[in-house]
Amino acid sequence: MTGLVGVLAEAWGEVRVHRVRVVLSLVGVFLAVLALTTVTAVGAMGRQLVTEEAERIGGRPATVLVDAYPDTGELDREQASAVLDEFVERHQVRWSTTGGYGTDVVVRFPDGAQTATMTPVDPAYGVIHRVVTEEGRWFTDDDVLALAPPLVVNRAFADALGGFSAQDPRTVQLGGSTPVTAVVVGVVDDGQVDYPSGYLLHQHAERWIPDALAGSSVSVEMWVPPDDADAVVALATDELSGAVPGATVQAYRSDSAEGLAVLDLVLAYGVRGAGLFALLLGGIGVLNVGLVTVRQRIREIGVRRSFGATSTRVFTAVLLESVVATTLAGAAAVVVSVAVVTNLPLDLLAGTGLSLTDVPPFPVRAAVEGLVAAVAVGALAGLVPAVMAVRARVVDAIRY
Repeated sequence: MTGLVGVLAEAWGEVRVHRVRVVLSLVGVFLAVLALTTVTAVGAMGRQLVTEEAERIGGRPATVLVDAYPDTGELDREQASAVLDEFVERHQVRWSTTGGYGTDVVVRFPDGAQTATMTPVDPAYGVIHRVVTEEGRWFTDDDVLALAPPLVVNRAFADALGGFSAQDPRTVQLGGSTPVTAVVVGVVDDGQVDYPSGYLLHQHAERWIPDALAGSSVSVEMWVPPDDADAVVALATDELSGAVPGATVQAYRSDSAEGLAVLDLVLAYGVRGAGLFALLLGGIGVLNVGLVTVRQRIREIGVRRSFGATSTRVFTAVLLESVVATTLAGAAAVVVSVAVVTNLPLDLLAGTGLSLTDVPPFPVRAAVEGLVAAVAVGALAGLVPAVMAVRARVVDAIRY
């Protein structure tokens, strides 16, 4: 242990003596480790952002969509809904919602009637699809009993009503054969800046806008464990085929887990490959400086060998000089990377219509990979100078 501490102290002393030359040689390593760790961390945030946006569209992994649509004529929506609800209850699916298919509804805004897309859903839709309300709230189970149907609308819809106020909720009349006054309880940003749209509970949709739903399909989304997704699809196909007269039932996964797996491969190999290539270039600079330093210290090495320094001690000392230097550069790069990534303005970088709900912490793996890569580059860059120092003959080294 004492020998190792002595070698490390000696290596650190040499780094301090040649600090200007060492610092210049380590610029490439510092920048390479900084790029590797930062891009890996930002890539994790980008992956989370893409994941959340994909889940807002297709649902969380694994979301199974069961769709019953009419073969010919008009679908018995009440019977179809009962069959799908019975399947969900029988298999004890915790998170399920009526499929989010929008339908055009006449809405009487203060400036005149206009068609808006309204999507019948259940409260669980907000969990399955990561719905984030900018103002107000999402639906709750108690909203099913409300006499005036609550609405969650997009920004264009709210602006058409003169804005949103939680203290003084806006009301709007939905058209149809049985018009009803609805209450806006929340606002979401769905990226549709100019076209008004919104959500309402499917029980209220069936009651108040049946004409808009006539002829459309009935569907249910189920959030199940990914390992059970294929089994659920198979069960739904077998048990529900023919269960609804005059309808065809299809079951499939609607989430984007497979596409995200491809993104993981790109981040795992593409980004790291570019970072390792940059580290290699930085290591070449360290190698060149190490060769020059050993050549200039060849007389010193010869004197040490003449006083009894073993080949192992000389080899280890020269090698550790490079390792210590690159490790310090890597540690400094990781610290800078953490400071940069944790202070990124995510709201500005995400862009309009995008939001990151679950911000991932700085990946420890990225920091460890950066440090390991820095140590490895230092070991490889110091190997050749160390071998060169060991192979030098004592007499020739003293005469140099």
